[in-house]
This record gives sequence, C-alpha cells and structure tokens, in this order.
Amino acid sequence: METLKPSAFGLSLAVITAIVMLLLGILGNLGIYTGAVEMMQQWHIFFSPSIGGIVAGMAEAAIISFVFGYAFAFLYNKLL
Repeated sequence: METLKPSAFGLSLAVITAIVMLLLGILGNLGIYTGAVEMMQQWHIFFSPSIGGIVAGMAEAAIISFVFGYAFAFLYNKLL
C-alpha cells in the first residue's frame, strides 16, 4: 500500500478550506448562503462577513485543517 505524505495532505486540505471560506464570505456578502455564514460565525472565532474577517477566517480554517490533515496522514501511515 502507498503511504501518505503528511505535509502534502495537510497543505492540500488547508488550501481547500481557505478557498471554501473565501467563497462563503463572498457569497454571504451577496446575500447567498446567509445561514451558512451565520454558522461559520458561531463555529470559527475570527470569521465575519467583513474583508478582515474573511481573511482571518481563511487563515484559521487553513491552520486547523493543516494540523488535522497532517495528524490524520501521520496516524494513517503509522497504522499502515
């Protein structure tokens, strides 16, 4: 079986979640997916519909995703 590269796996998750947070912030400002924006404001400390809040939410989501993705790939390789 193939092993996962933890840093690559974590980085790919970080990029994906940052893009999703950017899209969610933009669409929230356009009045689309306002329910999802409200949920993200409750779940993420730094996310808000402002430009600074979107960037901070992107950074927060990227860091959290990288840490969990790296840990997942590391444990996957150890258990493999």
